[in-house]
Amino acid sequence: MRDVHPFVVLSPRVFNGRTSLVIGLPMTTAEYNADNPFALAVGAAKKSGMEKTSYVLCHQPKSFDWRVRGAKAHPVNRLSDALFAEVCVLLNQIIQLA
Repeated sequence: MRDVHPFVVLSPRVFNGRTSLVIGLPMTTAEYNADNPFALAVGAAKKSGMEKTSYVLCHQPKSFDWRVRGAKAHPVNRLSDALFAEVCVLLNQIIQLA
């Protein structure tokens, strides 16, 4: 990916700091995700001067080295506790940790 994309970080800060890795879920504003049962709408995002729905892709967990990629915290900073819990429920339906 050449441009910047938001990412919901699932791994704890201590892990991220010690390993330089983050584990989480990508976010997108692609409209075709409105029908995706594993894409959770989490609010509005301004993109190219337009307001679009932002989705967390719960079916695409990823990890990467945040130091190498120069990642930094998003200005919004975090999802609400309720939305984060919904993301975790959808992810757990796929990987069945609990």
